[in-house]
Amino acid sequence: MRVGLADLPAQYAALKSELDAAVQRVLASGQFILGDEVSAFEREVAADHQLAHAVGVSSGSDALLAALWALGIGPGDEVITPAFSFFATAGAIVRLGATPVFADIDPATFNLDAASALAKVTSRTKAILPVHLFGRPCELPSTTLPIVEDAAQAYGTRLGSLATLSFFPTKNLGAAGDAGMVLVADPALADKIRLIRSHGAKPKYVHHVVGANLRLDALQAAILRVKRPHVASWTAMRRANAERYRELLAGTPLVLPADTANHVWHHFVVRAPDRDALRVHLAARDIETEVYYPRALHLQPCFGGEGSGPGPDKTTSLPEAERACCEVLALPIHAQLDEDQLQHVGDSIRAFY
Repeated sequence: MRVGLADLPAQYAALKSELDAAVQRVLASGQFILGDEVSAFEREVAADHQLAHAVGVSSGSDALLAALWALGIGPGDEVITPAFSFFATAGAIVRLGATPVFADIDPATFNLDAASALAKVTSRTKAILPVHLFGRPCELPSTTLPIVEDAAQAYGTRLGSLATLSFFPTKNLGAAGDAGMVLVADPALADKIRLIRSHGAKPKYVHHVVGANLRLDALQAAILRVKRPHVASWTAMRRANAERYRELLAGTPLVLPADTANHVWHHFVVRAPDRDALRVHLAARDIETEVYYPRALHLQPCFGGEGSGPGPDKTTSLPEAERACCEVLALPIHAQLDEDQLQHVGDSIRAFY
């Protein structure tokens, strides 16, 4: 029995007529970049998150870039962010010439440890970039510094005044390619992000700043508009799947992720003794798993890390982030799973241990 981390063909089959009609509508319109489809999608996403402005961009990575760019982050600045996240979180900081300062994580949630983050603040710190990892809301540090929330994996959870989303195909709300969005409370900041995403031009050919091409395609917006009304029911299914896993895996050596309010369960990530052998065992039973993430960011070669041990300054150790990389394993939790598939995962893990 095949159990994948995602089942995009099944999702498409369930919405085929609506998705096909949306694509045909855009093709017939001849408006392929920004335009009415993007504007409508922006309004809908802003309403979902109770924020005044949403600015569609070309990817979740570019959403992070645009948000930090609009804040004026640049060379000489520092941005504090967790060492346990997808690379794009730190990559956006470096692309602007700033320095990522890595903080440790809370071992119970995998999210940024607020105390660790605040201990890293210096006169050069210009923002904090926490991540709502795996769909679980992060406890935000209490600070007057700007906070940019990386909510790439957390569509629909509670967010603050500046946050970014990813619509990568396997996200809880996924496009048919790359797409992203910045959610903003401040209208002036929203205008800056709109300016940046279109080469700094307003009107056309009048460039106030040197921006970039970070625009959202109308085709992706139209596809996402079809899927968006289903996110609430898909999230409910993910929550039910998480609860079923807690029943099926109770009593095993796995450390199971806890639930919390507004958790949207992008991934169901366990801590697993003998993780790598378990993964081989599950693959042999046609169960797809993934290690999110196998190397902490402060140990990445591009940041001067060596893959293990202290960070690039040879003294920084972030033990919880490093330990998580050795133990975590993501199990399938998507909304298209059925009971037989969940039972197969549970039985296979019990058989291993």
